[in-house]
Amino acid sequence: MATYDIRPLQLRMLDDLLEIDRTLRAHGLRYYMVSGTMLGAARHKGFIPWDDDIDLGMPRADYEQLLAHWREWLPQPLELVCPEEDADYPLPYAKIQNAETTVVEKTYRGAPGGIFVDVFPLDGVPEGRVARWWHFRRFLVLRKLVYFIYRDPFKHGRGMRSWWPRILQSLFPRQATQRRLRRLLMSVDFDGARYVSEHYNGSTLYMPRSYFGTPTAYDFEGHKILGVAEADAYLTREYGAWRELPPVEKRHQHHFHYLNLHQPYRAYKPTEAQPPQE
Repeated sequence: MATYDIRPLQLRMLDDLLEIDRTLRAHGLRYYMVSGTMLGAARHKGFIPWDDDIDLGMPRADYEQLLAHWREWLPQPLELVCPEEDADYPLPYAKIQNAETTVVEKTYRGAPGGIFVDVFPLDGVPEGRVARWWHFRRFLVLRKLVYFIYRDPFKHGRGMRSWWPRILQSLFPRQATQRRLRRLLMSVDFDGARYVSEHYNGSTLYMPRSYFGTPTAYDFEGHKILGVAEADAYLTREYGAWRELPPVEKRHQHHFHYLNLHQPYRAYKPTEAQPPQE
């Protein structure tokens, strides 16, 4: 794992976040700080001191506009990566990455990219309890299937444990499976739903859409960045007693396997770092 000073990384990501904020506001697209970034804004007025990523959420309609127009809207060196454009991209949500930097994440099996901002589509979920239960059951199956069909089947050797992912990869094409998951997530419109979910991490957590509301400005590292309207309700639902700091042993960074803030990721040589292990 790479050893690095987290503050220069945070400041470089902040520069990218400010460019993204300007772009989305200029084109009238809604976005919110979510997850740990929203927590950092509410509790620290900036990054959680040990956090080394940025999380944004966008209502699906706005998210789809960004996917359609990012090449003309995002300033260089920012670029968007997503499963809709790259069959080898293993996640069901987008990242905006800085092409002038290099990071190797453990979940990418050695594939380099730039330092990034996660962009999660926000979708509605069914209002009825039974329909919502069935929605999340299908979601969890498809999300786990996506994981296996992108995973290195020989991660644990070439014995029997490699058979299951190899069988799944032979039966379920990557892009077709991603499309099935996307159709499910888009089946309930965000703006017409009573309840919504971020869906991003395989979680069945959902909450009233009113928690998001109109994007609201919060202090974040001396700048005004947009977040959820009802921060306390959102963060309580997400984290419980969110104002309390976690124990020191639970203050984890990503621990990237390789990080270089001064090298374009396309110039990365695999010999510079050991391949990531999950």
